[in-house]
Amino acid sequence: MKSDLDALMGEKNLDALIVLGNADHNPPMYYMTGGGHVNDALLFKKRGQEAILFHLDMERDEAAKTGLKTQPYSKYPEKELLEQAKNDTLLKDALRLELIFNEMGVTAGRVGVYGFTDLSAAFGLLSRLQKRMPALDLIGESREQSLFMRAMETKDESEIARIRKMGQVTTEVVGKVADYLTSCQVRDDEVLLQEDGSPLTIGDVKGMINLWLAERGAENPEGTIFAIGRDAGVPHSVGNPDDFLRLGRTIVFDIYPCEAGGGYFYDFTRTWSLGYATPEAQQLYDDVYESYHHVVENLDLNAPFKDYQKLVCDFFEARGHPTPQNTDAPVEGYVHSLGHGLGLNVHERPFSGAAATKKDRLAPGVVMTIEPGLYYPEQGMGVRLEDTYWVRPDGRMEMLAEYPQDFVLKMKKWKK
Repeated sequence: MKSDLDALMGEKNLDALIVLGNADHNPPMYYMTGGGHVNDALLFKKRGQEAILFHLDMERDEAAKTGLKTQPYSKYPEKELLEQAKNDTLLKDALRLELIFNEMGVTAGRVGVYGFTDLSAAFGLLSRLQKRMPALDLIGESREQSLFMRAMETKDESEIARIRKMGQVTTEVVGKVADYLTSCQVRDDEVLLQEDGSPLTIGDVKGMINLWLAERGAENPEGTIFAIGRDAGVPHSVGNPDDFLRLGRTIVFDIYPCEAGGGYFYDFTRTWSLGYATPEAQQLYDDVYESYHHVVENLDLNAPFKDYQKLVCDFFEARGHPTPQNTDAPVEGYVHSLGHGLGLNVHERPFSGAAATKKDRLAPGVVMTIEPGLYYPEQGMGVRLEDTYWVRPDGRMEMLAEYPQDFVLKMKKWKK
C-alpha cells in the first residue's frame, strides 16, 4: 500500500525517489497523484518526507487537485536556464532538476527513478544530471520487482471499490455483447449478419465494445482480445478485424479495460461458441472449466501463487495436455501462467509463472486473476476462463464481478 513506501525505500536503501511524466496512463505517477490533467510533471519524494509535485504553471489548478504539496516550474526561470544551457533544452531541464535536488537537500545518495515517459528524453535528461551531480546514484529497477510494484501489490478499500466498479462495467459490456450476438440473424453458411444484411465481423464487434465502454466512463488502452477459430488458439491473438462471426467456433473474449484516464483495470475472459459446440471444443471447455474450479476451491490465504500454477499443470497433464511444467515453450495445450496481480497495471504482483517466488503470495489485500486456458490453433480452437479475485482482510477470496460461465450461447433467431 502507499503507506508502505517509506519502509520499502528503506528496504531498498533509497534516499529519495522521482517519478517522471504525465499523471494519466502512468501508473507510478497516477498512484501518487490520483491522475488528472497534469503533464510533463516531476514528483519528488525524500524518504520520510511528503512528496512534492513540480508542474507547469498552466496546470496549477489541476496539480492542486492531487492534494499534494506543489511547486510550479516557473520558480526556476526558464529563460536564464536556457541561456546557461546554450539552447540545449535537455540540459536546461537538467539544470532545473539540479536546482530541485539541491533545494530538496539531496546532493548525494541513492535515488530511484520511475515513471512512463519518452525514453530518449528521459535518458538524455538523467545522463546530463548525472554528469552534473556525480555523487548521485540514479537507480533503475525491473518493472516486476520495483518499489511501486511492491507497494501496489496490496490494495486498500478505496482501491478495491474502484476495481469492483470496473468489474461491474466490464460484465455489463460483456452482457451487451452476448445479447447482441445471440440476437443476430444467421446466414445459411452459419455466418452472423448485421441488421443491413452484411456479415458481422470481429472489427464490428470491437467497435461496439469501445463505444459501450466509453459510455460507462471506461477505456481499453491495451486493446481487447476477441478472437475466433484458429486465432482463439493463440492466447494473445487479438483477432482479425475482417473475420466473420460464425456459429460453432470457439470465441475467446478477453477484456481488460480501465477507468478513463488510465486508472484501475479489470481483467475478465469468457469463451463462447454460438449456437452449438463441436464435441472436441466441448471437451476442451470442460477441461478448462474443471481446472478453474479445482484451483478456486483450493485457494488458501498467504499461499504462494506459484503453487497453483503447479496445481493446474498437474491437472492438465493428467488430461493429456502439454504444459510449461514439462515442455519447453509449448505452443499448444496450456502455454502460460495461471494468473497475475491487477490494479493500475493489467499485470502486476503477485505473479504465478516461472519467475514467481515465494514472496508472490495470496496475502490480504491482493487482487489477482485466475485464468487457466487450453489452446490448439491447428485444430481451430482455444478456451480460456478468467475472473478477478480479492483476498479480503478476513482471508476469504471474493470474486469482484460475477458473470455466467456458459460456453454455448443459444441463438434467438436460429434453429439447428
